Amino acid sequence: MTTTTAPGTTTKPVAILAIVLISYFMVLMDNSVIFTGLPSIRVGLDLSPTALSWVQDAYTLVFGGLLLLAARVGDIVGRRRLFIVGLAIFGSASLLIGLAPSGPWMIAGRAVQGIGAAIVAPTSLALITTYFEGEARKRAVAWYAASAGVGASLGLLVGGALTEWVSWRAGFLVNVPIAIAMIIAARSVLDHAPGQKGRFDVVGALSATFGVGALVFGIIESGETGWGSSRVIVSLVLGFALLAGLVYNESRVDQPIMPLRLFASRVRSGAYGTRLLFLGAMIGFFFFTTQYMQDALGFSPFQAGLGFLPMTVVNFIVATAIPKMNARLSNATLLATGVVVALIGMVWLSTIGVGDSYLTAVALPMMLIGAGQGFVFGPLTNAGIADVEPADAGAASGLLNTAHQLGMALGLGILVAVSANAGADSAGAAAAAERASAALTGGSVILALALIVVLAVIVPAERGARGAASVSAR
Repeated sequence: MTTTTAPGTTTKPVAILAIVLISYFMVLMDNSVIFTGLPSIRVGLDLSPTALSWVQDAYTLVFGGLLLLAARVGDIVGRRRLFIVGLAIFGSASLLIGLAPSGPWMIAGRAVQGIGAAIVAPTSLALITTYFEGEARKRAVAWYAASAGVGASLGLLVGGALTEWVSWRAGFLVNVPIAIAMIIAARSVLDHAPGQKGRFDVVGALSATFGVGALVFGIIESGETGWGSSRVIVSLVLGFALLAGLVYNESRVDQPIMPLRLFASRVRSGAYGTRLLFLGAMIGFFFFTTQYMQDALGFSPFQAGLGFLPMTVVNFIVATAIPKMNARLSNATLLATGVVVALIGMVWLSTIGVGDSYLTAVALPMMLIGAGQGFVFGPLTNAGIADVEPADAGAASGLLNTAHQLGMALGLGILVAVSANAGADSAGAAAAAERASAALTGGSVILALALIVVLAVIVPAERGARGAASVSAR
């Protein structure tokens, strides 16, 4: 594996990739560790249902709102410097959360943790774009994608084990030594490259931060108050208005926070849309399948986390095999295959009911979903940063991660609403099974929309690009 580095550098590609992957994995795992620990957090800190929801929502809101801003700041001040700052913020916030004596302390800590995550997530992908090129970049992105899929499902296992055997606090405290180790490694291994000279797009930064933040807030509130709530409507209208203003501003400034040229490629634009939809379905899968295993099948938190292991194994095997497959099959073909496989698995899983066997009703369709994720994340990440200039690496990474976070917030808001009335005439395990089935059916519809975007936008765009390259080579 080769890297692109500054003259005279002594950095090693394996060490660089390890730092990036471990840091990104830590952020993603923490995003799902919380699911299995929520009941214990509610009891331990005596939280109301609304306050408990903000333990997750405060993180999601800040994370999603600051992604574009953090990505652009990395381009200006230097990615190594900002990456280290992000790790320090994330680790410090994890310590505060692990020691939280009350609910408000916990929620504030999660918001600060979201700041660190908003820095680390896009900066880690931008570092791959900076240090790796060609086939080396494809292999690095494949491992990055494997971290995305495995981190989400493994977080449930780790969170369940720590909650059941130690404490929910351990799921956050474990981040502290990891963050410290990655800061030390990053200072030793990554090059101290200066940022770009130029002025900062203040209007764009404010529009992006508050626009995305307002959208995420409106989506989150819809789960509590319904889509017709005045708070939800005002938040969504404000969010769309600010993002429209962002587009107008970005078309006029010299150094935009979100260069509109990134959308000139249909492959990249399709990747952003597909990622939003795919993650919208996946967050519903994790959220509702976890509850189904505990409430309908009677699993403990650790058993529920362990229940995702078949998916994790398949996901990892497929994701790490993608670079070899990519040598024979196009990026779009792998992406379409992955979405189809995940869709089949989701439709199968949506048939769950009371008294079903874990093996046939959950594990087998879950393995298909894991395989689909393994196929999708690498090619989808490649498509999102396809042909991006190094100067735009941070912005492209920020857009990809913004689509990721918006997709999760939107997907969960929609699927919670879809499942709200399911199981109203039932109780206990039967009600839990009906709610999960309704949500997973909704997730199947979202995946079908993702497949339409892939087939209608990315596949023809990639085919056209290959045809143009073939003609110019003659």
